[in-house]
Amino acid sequence: MNAPSLADAEIAALMLRHPKGFDLSLDRIARLLDQLGNPQDRLPPVIHVAGTNGKGSTIAFCRAMLEAEGLSVHVHTSPHLVSWSERYRLGRPGEPGRLVDDAVLADAIHRVATVNDGAPITVFEILTAVTFLLFSEHPADAALIEVGLGGRFDATNVMKSPAATLVSTVSLDHQSYLGDHVHEIAREKAGIFKRGVPAVIGQQSEQAALDVLCDRAARVGAPATVYGQDFLAYEEHARLIYQDEQGLLDLPLPRLPGRHQISNAALAIAGLRAAGLPASDAAISRGMSRAEWPGRLQRITTGRLYALTVEGTELWLDGGHNPGAGTVVAEAIADMEDRVQRPLFLIAGMLNTKDPVGFFEAFAGMARRVFTVPIRTSDAGIGPDALADAALDAGLEAEPCDSVEEAIRLISTGWQSQPAPRIVICGSLYLAGDVLSDSSLAPR
Repeated sequence: MNAPSLADAEIAALMLRHPKGFDLSLDRIARLLDQLGNPQDRLPPVIHVAGTNGKGSTIAFCRAMLEAEGLSVHVHTSPHLVSWSERYRLGRPGEPGRLVDDAVLADAIHRVATVNDGAPITVFEILTAVTFLLFSEHPADAALIEVGLGGRFDATNVMKSPAATLVSTVSLDHQSYLGDHVHEIAREKAGIFKRGVPAVIGQQSEQAALDVLCDRAARVGAPATVYGQDFLAYEEHARLIYQDEQGLLDLPLPRLPGRHQISNAALAIAGLRAAGLPASDAAISRGMSRAEWPGRLQRITTGRLYALTVEGTELWLDGGHNPGAGTVVAEAIADMEDRVQRPLFLIAGMLNTKDPVGFFEAFAGMARRVFTVPIRTSDAGIGPDALADAALDAGLEAEPCDSVEEAIRLISTGWQSQPAPRIVICGSLYLAGDVLSDSSLAPR
């Protein structure tokens, strides 16, 4: 086992002193940032991205397009999958950005914690202050910053004038913090809109969310660009066609699998244009083919877990954990079925704050069986027996297992016919991180 990194040690000390989770307010981080000299006011042009599903993919497309243009791009996303450093990617002139060096991250955390001096605050707020400190101290052409939770009271929402604000698809998640209805959650996401700052609204599956987002943009005076009205994208002849007031772009299909990535890519293009950041047609095209986002419909073809599968098995990994994510993953798997029909098996682990029945319902009639597993890196996981009961309630056959390894072995020994099975490990970013760690595929 690897020794803890320097940053791990700093964060472990923070967690002993400060509460876990979220306490939605801007007062504490505003106070801390003021003590740090307000680094959030010394950033390159920022695109601020909120939403329930698709935030990370949209940021991945933005980054790929900007870097294809030769720009240096800072990126903040959360949560991480394997290492804390994944949350902080520092841009470099003329080449792709890199995850922050462990010593640099540890030093930034230590400096922020020292300035905070034990005052009440959450760990996420300290780590968000670290984002602003790092991004202000390292020059770059642009920064992409993902909202952690909600928007209105998220710690990232202290920036006064980002270049643009984006909201991807809004659906049910984190109801205990954001509300029990989509329109309530949309209201929280729309809290990142600011007067005079372009607001780009991605494809919405529910009219209630779209109405709230558009209404909020109008109320605060944020000029809105709306998917389906001002821009759109669709697949035609195995190409992505993007259209807005500037005309049509004929692009390669996104490297990231799943039809939902077409609308995420469209949101990224519209966001770059709204922010006034340079992205030529050629750079946009190259970005489509270069974007990568680990743990989201990622094909696993190496590592210890893959070695347990029978020859010809497709092994996929997705960290989506809410009903909306279940729907888009199920649609992506259905599209794969159009090409090669394989028996589908799910290996699922989920946290106890999620809606497992809603997630599993998307796979009714598709999955042969769900194997439910614990999440070894979280003490908030649903037990395999209870999770199997949820899958049964959703109309699926289910069987609890002790581990992902056991589940793969059961599938491999129980299905000897051709074609070989398609296995999707899903339900939690924590579980995705476990798998990537086991497969030696940690994000870089």
